[in-house]
Amino acid sequence: MRTLERFSQFVASTFAYWVILFAAAAFMLPAGFTWIVPFITPLLGIIMFGMGLTLSASDFKGVVKRPFEVLTVVAAQFLIMPLLAFALAKGLQLSPEVAVGVILVGCCPGGTSSNVMTFLAKGDVPLSVTATAVTTVLAPIVTPALILLFASEWIEVSPVSLFISIVNVVIIPIALGLLVKRFFNRQAQASVKVLPLVSAVAIIAIVAAVVANSQQQIAQTGLAIFGVVVLHNVLGFLLGFALAKLLRMDLSSIKTTSIEVGMQNSGLGAQLATAHFSPLAAVPSAIFSVWHNISGSILANIFARMGNVEEEGAFRQEVS
Repeated sequence: MRTLERFSQFVASTFAYWVILFAAAAFMLPAGFTWIVPFITPLLGIIMFGMGLTLSASDFKGVVKRPFEVLTVVAAQFLIMPLLAFALAKGLQLSPEVAVGVILVGCCPGGTSSNVMTFLAKGDVPLSVTATAVTTVLAPIVTPALILLFASEWIEVSPVSLFISIVNVVIIPIALGLLVKRFFNRQAQASVKVLPLVSAVAIIAIVAAVVANSQQQIAQTGLAIFGVVVLHNVLGFLLGFALAKLLRMDLSSIKTTSIEVGMQNSGLGAQLATAHFSPLAAVPSAIFSVWHNISGSILANIFARMGNVEEEGAFRQEVS
């Protein structure tokens, strides 16, 4: 078990490299990965089930104890990224399918990898976990409503179908995870140690499946979509940082807000695009899954150093 736990930690720490490796392999050899496509929904369910195993009542207590910070991050998550996606789709005159794909990513809740990046950035981890949990629970209502609001200009949207999909792949697995933790806590605690490995494998498989299924579309438009995804992600980081700074939040909360806003549950975006729209609409989510783990790691490293600089400055003031 200890060996498996160490391997799980290794995979989690090198996650971005594995995503890139398998995405490249799926692009070059799509036939070897398209068989995964029918399993995208169950794989996402596994990730959400694992999230349920790790959640507890204390993760939601922050809503009561720190309503301002939590509300700020949640509101920023569901306002900044959808608005950015819509602005990019209109401003860059994206094709309908690509526009819908970009908007899908923008309307998704926060991704669980943001909690890891917040930890590496020396940010406010409890705030990150609470915000991710709250946006995930709100997703069945908020995400379809936002997609209807921003994407209906390009394509017909059925919010009821989206609601049912999100409940099936997000809420039900999380609820099952919570029940297992409640009634089989000992076993659940033991399994938590290998959850990073399970989640990483599931996310990598989803990315590989979407890339393989959309290989031709990526070959034709992938570079342009990559540019849009990078712009969307980076602007999300910057605007999240600027908003938190404007509201005079402390440094750790500023870092957390920036990371939470910029990192999305792109696996959910890929699943919704595959189930309800088209393979091309899933491409932005697939690229986002690869890119935001790279950019998140870079940003976390920068933020971690910012903390060190402030601490050193405070230390010098105390000494003098």
